[in-house]
Amino acid sequence: MNKVYSAAITGLEAELVEVEADLTSGLRFFSIVGLPDKSVEESKERIAAAIKNSGAEPPQKQNKRVIINLAPADLRKEGPGYDLPIAVSFLLSSQQIDFDPTDKLFVGELALDGKIRRVNGILPICLLAKERKIKTVFVPKANTYEAQLVDDLEIIPIQSLGELIAFLEKRTEIEILKPLATETLEDMIETTDFGVDMGFIKGQENAKRAIEIAASGNHNVLMVGPPGSGKTLLAKAIPSILPKMTRDEILEVTKIYSVAGKLSSKKPLISRRPFRSPHHSASEASLIGGGGLPRPGEITLAHRGILFIDEFPEVHRDVLESLRQPLEDGLISVSRAKGSYTFPARFILVAAMNPCPCGYYNDPEKVCTCSAHQINRYQRKISGPILDRIDLYVEVPHVNTKN
Repeated sequence: MNKVYSAAITGLEAELVEVEADLTSGLRFFSIVGLPDKSVEESKERIAAAIKNSGAEPPQKQNKRVIINLAPADLRKEGPGYDLPIAVSFLLSSQQIDFDPTDKLFVGELALDGKIRRVNGILPICLLAKERKIKTVFVPKANTYEAQLVDDLEIIPIQSLGELIAFLEKRTEIEILKPLATETLEDMIETTDFGVDMGFIKGQENAKRAIEIAASGNHNVLMVGPPGSGKTLLAKAIPSILPKMTRDEILEVTKIYSVAGKLSSKKPLISRRPFRSPHHSASEASLIGGGGLPRPGEITLAHRGILFIDEFPEVHRDVLESLRQPLEDGLISVSRAKGSYTFPARFILVAAMNPCPCGYYNDPEKVCTCSAHQINRYQRKISGPILDRIDLYVEVPHVNTKN
């Protein structure tokens, strides 16, 4: 029996998974055990086709009982990233390839033709490999740059299962990649070309001064003003006056986006402070995180950056109240039947709202059509505990564009 290493994502961290294959005589049988989810169970046919199309014998032609075990058995395995280690473990146990799997970690999704597709969470997996002193990590070629962010590792980018088999049997060479040099990382870090620059906004001097104070002290801010007064524009300009992220902050935020599957293969580094703007109809799970195995929500994707919520009173009351803990503690604990996970959520909340349902209460140019009862009910949609966690209240009136 041979053991191949892979990894599972739990929350924002990775845990080591041992992939074992056992072949015994008997009726033809192929099973994966070790608490796999549906996507892992369905991988049997995908793996068999990939092995066949790579020039090797799939499990169905072995006429043996093939049992794949993913250990530890009490850790739920989710996603297609186990395809490659399962295929390698089977080929090793069936003596179709021969190599030493010690100090090697495999991760990747297999296509039917044997090509290897990218997977999410490569950065935390590589950080785990470094922590466990695993020397070599085999990753899909599309995840190469992301893997190279971690130092002290040998990264081997793989395009297909056939290419991997040839490399392990020493019939071909693949360039072993080293971590990206500091100069290369600095070239990848974008420091200019913000979508909206605070220096280009004319007028609203009081609001801009308040936002500068909020940005310098990490204060939450609520902007109140009529439609078209520039609240959204001011919010989008805040990242342009925030300090640059440190290297540790860049890796921390990049790891979050890696797990969430929001990294581009062309831009594997999140070098600017995030700006997240969920719609006011967003659900509680999408905001704080959730799912069978919880994934980061909008407040975690805004970590070290800005969370902008427009139409603040229109957000569902339960969703607003879920912001209490992260605004206070800088993290969110998500508990599910399968476990409890803690995600970082240290962000600046920038909220915007109209002063009344029609938006023109106390406006000098347009007449408000709302009754006192409607205005009071509208403003009371935001609870006292949430308002207590907002440090700055900013009025954003209409700008006279004629002057």
